[in-house]
Amino acid sequence: MKPEIARHLWDLLWKDYSSRVTYARTYTQMIEKAGGTVANDHIAFRSLRMSVDSPQRRVKLGIDYLEQLVQILGYEAAGEYSFPETHLYARHYRHPQQEEFDLPKLFISELIVDELPDNIVQLIRKTVAGVNLLSSSAIFNTFSDSTERLAKELSRVFSTPWQPPKRFVVEQVNKVTQYGAWVLLHGYAVNHFTGYVNRQNTLAYPDIETTVRALVNLGVPMKEEIEGDVTCGLRQTATQAVTEIVSVLDDSTDTEIQIPWTYAYYELAERYLIEVEPGKQELFDAFLGKNAQQLFQMTKIVGS
Repeated sequence: MKPEIARHLWDLLWKDYSSRVTYARTYTQMIEKAGGTVANDHIAFRSLRMSVDSPQRRVKLGIDYLEQLVQILGYEAAGEYSFPETHLYARHYRHPQQEEFDLPKLFISELIVDELPDNIVQLIRKTVAGVNLLSSSAIFNTFSDSTERLAKELSRVFSTPWQPPKRFVVEQVNKVTQYGAWVLLHGYAVNHFTGYVNRQNTLAYPDIETTVRALVNLGVPMKEEIEGDVTCGLRQTATQAVTEIVSVLDDSTDTEIQIPWTYAYYELAERYLIEVEPGKQELFDAFLGKNAQQLFQMTKIVGS
């Protein structure tokens, strides 16, 4: 069943992500120690809106690429968001059996590359030239006899399908768009998972404020503000992004070298009832563009 494949896939991505993002592990240990439950509100991915030539054909690198996979899994687009100041666009996806199979929502964004200065566009285009994208439909057709094997093969989609960028390219792109530099380094890797505060089910941490305070007390560096408000239906915050050692190409020799760069953060979200019509309330199940704009900045290199 497609929902079961999705569960296996997200579990695999969580295993890799949480091994890299220590703050996610700290949160998990804290909630479980208090007898609570760790649930995931949504997973976020980033991409580049541009078309390039690959060894097989001309391909799109943005939301359209990941959308092929999530639609095969049964997810449906449920909202869209524009961020003109940072040249970003996003869609969120929801599975019709979200509650039944405890499936997270997905938030997929893309950088509109052609809106950037010409020199930055050319640096990005040269970096991703020769990209070799995996075909989600081909993976499904080849490994459909085993849910676990299929999920493992699909997890390969969430990687970097081009060669490491040159160091000066990352630095130049980062001056214009830290989001773009991040994608050149990390590709389609998970940008963040999100702890769902409503599902924590522990009196020790009844809301987002108590959860944040507890994480700070455990030494987790947190975003200073909590975005959103109760009347809008959603409040969000996040840890700072962890820093990893990433591979880039030396500018003069083209050999691989390692430099530090931000990877991912762990987000927290608390949802509230909103009035959808007179006398009828529902739990807000979408996203707020203003919140998302602030959270995009969590992967910014300090001082850049």
